[in-house]
Amino acid sequence: MTCENHTVRGGLGEAVAATLAFAGKARPVLPIALPDEFLAAGALPTLHDRYGLSTDAVVSRVRAAC
Repeated sequence: MTCENHTVRGGLGEAVAATLAFAGKARPVLPIALPDEFLAAGALPTLHDRYGLSTDAVVSRVRAAC
């Protein structure tokens, strides 16, 4: 699982997945990241709520994945 304030494509999750694959230790990776699209502008707390990066949203995703 990775969590980042970046788009899902070209981000940390993709780099971690590639590193695991190249090392022969491929595992599912759940990236928690921004969607790969044009995003709205605004205050960070508002944007985090909108795009699922708020603390509560991240905790919910982690719990659902475990």
